[in-house]
Amino acid sequence: MPRRWRFLAVAVALVVVAGAAFAGWRWWSGRDTTDLQRAMTLAPADGERFSFTDWAAVRAELDSDVDADSPTDDVRRLLDGAFDADLASTSALVESAEPLQARYGFSPASLEWELFSQGAAGAVVVMRVADGGTDAVADRLRRLGYDEPDDDTGVWGGGDDLVAGVGVTPELAHLALDEDRDLVLGSDNADYLRGLVERDADRGVDDDLDAAVDAAGDAVSAAVYTGDHVCSALAMGQADPADAEEGERLTDAAGGVHPLTGFVMAAQPGGGVRVAMALEDGDRARQDADARATLAAGPAPGQGGDFADRFDLGRVAADGKVVTMELEPTEGSYVLSDLSTGPILFATC
Repeated sequence: MPRRWRFLAVAVALVVVAGAAFAGWRWWSGRDTTDLQRAMTLAPADGERFSFTDWAAVRAELDSDVDADSPTDDVRRLLDGAFDADLASTSALVESAEPLQARYGFSPASLEWELFSQGAAGAVVVMRVADGGTDAVADRLRRLGYDEPDDDTGVWGGGDDLVAGVGVTPELAHLALDEDRDLVLGSDNADYLRGLVERDADRGVDDDLDAAVDAAGDAVSAAVYTGDHVCSALAMGQADPADAEEGERLTDAAGGVHPLTGFVMAAQPGGGVRVAMALEDGDRARQDADARATLAAGPAPGQGGDFADRFDLGRVAADGKVVTMELEPTEGSYVLSDLSTGPILFATC
């Protein structure tokens, strides 16, 4: 073989090896990343409250074989099972599931996951469809009467009347398709959605909330709050005066707590629930671990009764600036749907 051809052959081989190595690096770098973590990297940076549902994991937990071709009755049975297992309270799509299945070509029966983000500037639901599935969604949107954008990164305009006629949530009034990442994004505000698509860099949450998301581990469904939101939405200040006073007394008796900078409550595979609470630094996390464990094992003013009525408290630990709690729901209790709204004593700021 002439020398220059030998050189070209070696160069091509090196490119192939490098490409394979890069693909392998991408696979290895993502193999320990949860779907919740991946979803949160796509969340609007201005979001304050996030609701995550891993529909593929829900189907696995329920041993369901529904898919995009299943009849709507089967989709309803999936949702009934998800409600009974306390795995559907975080979804923005449950009331729309049957028309989604029949008219849009995706629903909880076929989605990988959904993330619903809410903030002062707007709300958006991000949905991960099957690989290569956005083309089929585009065909359905044309048939439904959405106004098609001029380019692939534009917004499909539907409007309130269209979604009301179809029977789906207003969050699907305007849609954007991300073919590269197999995503469908929906919002009731076209301008907000358009800005999110055009400013793709304005995605992902801050480091404090990211630390809590990382510590939450695998999540079938989860409630995720920024520090400002958790310290208002779950605050004992929302309780009636008698419960608020009792909460303050219990908190003082436990040694006091520091403000949270991020909060995640996640239903995990197998039925357990993990709470991850981020604080300003490791010192505060270590100081708070014992106090919050004491609060989570006692009365639940504002909720009623004791936390022990709802769950058995397992390991509570501080790792870096995050405190995690392992909760095992008692029979018949709905820990995630019950405790993802305030006031929650152990999440007090």
